[in-house]
Amino acid sequence: MLSEIAGYLHIQPWPPLPELPFWAALALVAGGLLGEAVRRGLGLPRVVGYGAVGLALGALGLGAWPLAGSARLVVDLALALLLFELGSRVHLRWLRANPALLATALAEALASGAAVTLALRWWGLAPDVALACGALAICASGAVVTRVAAEIGAAGQVTERMVVLTAVNTLVAVLSMKLLGAWLQAGAEGDWLRAVSQPLWALAGSGLLALLLAGVVAWVARRLDLRDENAALLLLGLVVLALMAARALNLSTLLVPLLAGVALRNATERPWVWPRHFGSAGGLLVLMLFVVVGSAGSPAALAGGALAAAVLLGARFAAKTAAVLLLAPWSGLRLRQGLGLSLTLVPLSGTTLVLLAELQAGLPGFAAGVAPVLLSAIAFSSLAGPLAVQWGLRLAAEHHPEPVRRPLRALRPA
Repeated sequence: MLSEIAGYLHIQPWPPLPELPFWAALALVAGGLLGEAVRRGLGLPRVVGYGAVGLALGALGLGAWPLAGSARLVVDLALALLLFELGSRVHLRWLRANPALLATALAEALASGAAVTLALRWWGLAPDVALACGALAICASGAVVTRVAAEIGAAGQVTERMVVLTAVNTLVAVLSMKLLGAWLQAGAEGDWLRAVSQPLWALAGSGLLALLLAGVVAWVARRLDLRDENAALLLLGLVVLALMAARALNLSTLLVPLLAGVALRNATERPWVWPRHFGSAGGLLVLMLFVVVGSAGSPAALAGGALAAAVLLGARFAAKTAAVLLLAPWSGLRLRQGLGLSLTLVPLSGTTLVLLAELQAGLPGFAAGVAPVLLSAIAFSSLAGPLAVQWGLRLAAEHHPEPVRRPLRALRPA
């Protein structure tokens, strides 16, 4: 009966087979609703809801790993916006005036990489796999820290240090993975010249493209108010254009926006004020970023790497906390603030996933041994990471949540 009606109405095929845009729209709606529900009902960051939808998709076998196609494009675009915003808050003069801050940033990055490597070697992983996991685990998630900090209105010493440490450990992680990839490729192919020239080109070219992007944005900012909606779209277009150029030239899609933001911030003493996530289009990309990242973990990955991921996360947190607390008195932080800062460095998210995807593209056989551990760690962090950032900022007394806006109820006549 139904098939006959469908044929009469020219509904083809029958039954309807939902395509990718349908599932993307459904994930968007579910993420938006659940994010708002956890925010209003539980007082948690909205990204917890976004990540939960992603985890559900991964459990149903609809995950985004291996990261490619439209999922990779969404992640790259959203990360570009968030890392550009993150970099634009890093003032290099502060690092020169407070060398303890730079020492803390380098110490926590290197200590966490070394601790993860040693812990996973103790767990029984091969030396090169443990080393790759250590390099990938260095960086905290710039996407999570910027999104949660903006949502709860965080401001203060710990918030600014969180931004600086996240920017530095992202830079260290990218450099480490480029060097590790060159070393592994040279060992596999025996061509050391090619292995060395590729990461040098990626790093130098990314720096040049970042300077170009910063210069163009500064030129536009002198003529337009970047908080205006049309200017925000122009700014979004410039960042996306730079990202597409980076992809076409085989440059780092993580370094270009991050270094562009840093260059722009330090070209003037005036702080930059951006439209939140570059308007509605940017907000949509950010939501999809957390859904895609959360969906990367699959039951197969969790079955093969969950225990090793727990070892990784424990060693990583212990190393970052020890480094921050050890140098906290020198950098001017109290114990409570140091603990709060170490909690904000917990999340692993899109940045690590992109680095893992680059490793997968260059060395798929080797990446197959690394992926279960890192994908499991990212899955665990999808929920725990945003909570840790919120708890850390609250512990440091820099938690200023925006009032939850509830819909007005219609007035009833007396």
